[in-house]
Amino acid sequence: MALSLQPLFLAITFLLMASLIGSSGAVPISTYWGQNRTEGSLKELCTNGTAQYVKGPVQYVNIAFLRNIGGGRTPVLSLVHCNSTTCPLLSSEIELCQSLGIQVLISLAGAPNISSTAEAYEVASYIWDNFLGGSSSSRPLGEAVLNGVDYHIHSGNPDNFLDDLARALSGYNTPENKQVYLSAGPECLLPDPWLDASIRTGLFDYVWVEFFDNTACQYTPGNLTALFQSWDAWASYPGVNALFLGIPVSPEVAPDGGYIPYEVLVSVVLPFVETYSNFGGIMLWPYVHHHPHYSEKFRVQSYAAI
Repeated sequence: MALSLQPLFLAITFLLMASLIGSSGAVPISTYWGQNRTEGSLKELCTNGTAQYVKGPVQYVNIAFLRNIGGGRTPVLSLVHCNSTTCPLLSSEIELCQSLGIQVLISLAGAPNISSTAEAYEVASYIWDNFLGGSSSSRPLGEAVLNGVDYHIHSGNPDNFLDDLARALSGYNTPENKQVYLSAGPECLLPDPWLDASIRTGLFDYVWVEFFDNTACQYTPGNLTALFQSWDAWASYPGVNALFLGIPVSPEVAPDGGYIPYEVLVSVVLPFVETYSNFGGIMLWPYVHHHPHYSEKFRVQSYAAI
């Protein structure tokens, strides 16, 4: 039987928040939603994830993914929850999430093919009109106004003009009104082949680094050195404003390693990363697309006794 990810994800967030509530409140949590049929609805993620705490645990949701970026193509919304490239019925769920104080971003993925600064501004205009504060007759997610744009780019030409796209998107902000938040989900090796130039612009509000599937910069059992050295390098890297610890919810999600047992995360890793002034929170990577058919017993193997 395939794993039902929604109970697992909520159990993990509950355990995390039960241990992480302090005088300053909950540690912010970001996650991705849209690529697994067992993850539950967006409404369930936002409402169940915030039931115990006024402002979270989940404070950032990246809707995954928007593909076909650049190259004269019309970007395509690709969600497993929808039967087409449009999901206007999600509009009310997005607005519900936002009413609970959760930022909802559209996540760009695939191999971008932006060939010039001018095209970057054209792509930004499309995203603004179809997902953000602009207007279009064909908004794929309906009339809901998303809070920003996430870069989840791990392929394509490294010289991809994504930094110009970030500048163009940020151009919609004014001193009085921040309308476009930017985030990036790079891999943990530095410099990131695809997002380095973008991150160095300093325009990204959140950088949730994937500290997994890379042995040179992830946790391995009994060895924290690589993870801590990588975190330290990222924390001082140009353009990184709020740095999030991107971790998988299970060993199955990250077949090449990086899973951190719950007790190690709470007692050792978080006390270390929280000492950094630009610590932003945790990014939980909940997908099970690497191994979609493993047993239900996995629930009691992830992050201690779930």
